Amino acid sequence: MTQAQAPAALEEPKYILWDGILVPLEFPYLNALLQGRPRHVMDEFAFRHPPMERGKRAKIFSAFDALDGYGENIEGKNTVYTDKITLDESEQEELNRRLSVLHHLTYNSRTAKINRVTVTVRYYVPCTDEFSFSRGIRGQYEDATGVVRKVDMENQKIMINRAAISFDDILSIAAKDERVFQFQREAFSSCGPPDQAAWSAEEKTWGETIDFSS
Repeated sequence: MTQAQAPAALEEPKYILWDGILVPLEFPYLNALLQGRPRHVMDEFAFRHPPMERGKRAKIFSAFDALDGYGENIEGKNTVYTDKITLDESEQEELNRRLSVLHHLTYNSRTAKINRVTVTVRYYVPCTDEFSFSRGIRGQYEDATGVVRKVDMENQKIMINRAAISFDDILSIAAKDERVFQFQREAFSSCGPPDQAAWSAEEKTWGETIDFSS
């Protein structure tokens, strides 16, 4: 008759299952882990350190920008720069004519205030990003809209509000009321001062009959 074998001794467990995670029994902070988070209810610690709002706690764990300006430099790489456009002869003549018209309409502060010509100037702004390969080579075209204060023929600049734009950087000029450029005179073909005797009678007409800023 065969004698039954004694059951083998059960091995001691080496892990415990805690919150779905196997934790070894040798874990040095096992007791603290099993106790869970400390809870302070109506005690001195709770009054000195009230719970922080969830929205404020999020700021503690916000990303730390160790490299100051790195994000801006990376974002600048997404900027698309273009070559400066060269106007052909007819486009340059039309631009010069429009500048001459605006020069006569803003010859001095009095005529500029009377006429208040509102225009939009598209002009070239070169790239100044020192981390971009387009620096000094390409740029962007931007729009400036406002009332023309002065067209400075000596310094080759047009003043719109507080901006001073060089003639060489201008791509186009459009008026809010394009009738301003339909008024043609022989004097507009030159960039010198207008004939004050001939202009004085027309100056008042422009200011009283047409409001170019509306």
